[in-house]
Amino acid sequence: MIALSYVKSLFTRPGPMLRKPGMQKSSRITLSDVAKAAGVSPITVSRALRNPAMVSADARARIDRAIARLGYVPNPAARALASGRTDVVGVIIPSVSNNVFTDVIRGIQDGLQGSGLSVQLAMTGYSPLEEERLVRVFLTQQPAGLILTGHEQSPAAQALLRGAGFPVVQLMEVGPEPLDVAIGLSHFDGARDAARHLLDRGYRVPAFLGAQMDPRSQRRLAGFRDAMAGSGRDAPPVVTTPEPSSVSLGCRMFADLIARHPSVDAVLCNNDDLALGVLFEARRRNIDVPGRLGICGFNDLEVMQAAAPSLTSVHTDRYRMGQLAVRQVLDRLKGGGHPRGTSIDIGFELRARESTAGRAG
Repeated sequence: MIALSYVKSLFTRPGPMLRKPGMQKSSRITLSDVAKAAGVSPITVSRALRNPAMVSADARARIDRAIARLGYVPNPAARALASGRTDVVGVIIPSVSNNVFTDVIRGIQDGLQGSGLSVQLAMTGYSPLEEERLVRVFLTQQPAGLILTGHEQSPAAQALLRGAGFPVVQLMEVGPEPLDVAIGLSHFDGARDAARHLLDRGYRVPAFLGAQMDPRSQRRLAGFRDAMAGSGRDAPPVVTTPEPSSVSLGCRMFADLIARHPSVDAVLCNNDDLALGVLFEARRRNIDVPGRLGICGFNDLEVMQAAAPSLTSVHTDRYRMGQLAVRQVLDRLKGGGHPRGTSIDIGFELRARESTAGRAG
């Protein structure tokens, strides 16, 4: 379930060695060795590595030449002892196979360019207990910051993160009382607006399909039900499953839905994989989209624009979330950033396309 190179590895990775005549054992090249070779003080080398702008161009050039000649690699353990942290930002996500989180990671990585920090990634497999274990692991490694998803951490994990002593950013949604700073959107509002869009386009019997019903998906379902209740539809068709989402699952779920509710003429899916599956199954059954069936997804992956017909979806800017999370960590390390308890709502956009052009007749 986990694909992670833990920060722990930074403390055990051997660095380049300098062997001197008559030595029986190798010794690590030190920062002092670099300083001596470059003709500067050790503190100047340290500044050049941490904040090059604080060192003159001439000194930086001499230090760079000395590092290249000696093969020096900074000792992360020593740096962690000196600064109280490692140069690592921990990122805990549910899954790397979910394309939604791929965009988040890309935003984080791009945001860290030139900062001197690197990413250490862990996956929970959607398990709160695994997330709690990973939080404990990262806490022992003194990261520069920790980015994780959602607000439903276990009580033990929440207590640990509140006292972590480094920036903590919760991504993907906003809500009351973030542990530190939260960046995301209202999944309830996004799904409610999408459901209202289906009604506005003339669809009479919208249904909801949901898989991997994590808390964000549950909020999307609640938003759908709220829109239906507001239009006098108190018991709309709903089919959900705890199974991991996939296109093929969307095919099967839609087949089950119309077998039980043949009058359904629109489907709001809790993600884009399911929406694609609904489209494929509808085409296999010669069901006209959008004339007989409207389809809407959530997240707006790139494939939604390329589908035929193109698929309506709720656009969420995952890349921007990742970049804003990194900016918060970097700003906090410099003594700035948003104060604890801040929620940043970046909003969403319903991108209406061909799949909800309107019901025929």
